[in-house]
Amino acid sequence: GGGAYGAAKAGGAFDLVRFVQQPQVVARIVSAVFALIVFACLVGDGYMSRPEDPQLYCIFNRNEDACRYGIGIGVLAFLACIFFFMVDVYFPQISNTTDRKYLVLADLGFSGLWTFLWFIGFCFLTNQWSWTRAEDVFIGADSARAAITFSFFSIFSW
Repeated sequence: GGGAYGAAKAGGAFDLVRFVQQPQVVARIVSAVFALIVFACLVGDGYMSRPEDPQLYCIFNRNEDACRYGIGIGVLAFLACIFFFMVDVYFPQISNTTDRKYLVLADLGFSGLWTFLWFIGFCFLTNQWSWTRAEDVFIGADSARAAITFSFFSIFSW
């Protein structure tokens, strides 16, 4: 037997190629890239201003909460991917089965929560984009669509 949560194999040498080929590592990298795309699109082109009014407004139906939500969950998802990526690196070195169990449960719980939050984000951004007037969008429509699209993809990557 492999022991609880693979604890019997703890302490082996680190193999980068084998590590990167693990499904959870690939999914984590994909999730981080999707999160980066979402918040980069919203930070870069998510806010507009009219030529006669220098006040910035969110491209999603002028709803600041839509941009803040997308940026917030994107940044937090990216940081969580980095954190759990580091946990994946050190996980084989942890021999305490209780610690391993709590890390696995934390990863599972956080992934479930973030899947739900990405679903809410996708629905929220899509709804606000459908109510956005065409005359309010000068540039940034492609970034808004990319944020919506990668929010949708993030549901499945998490």
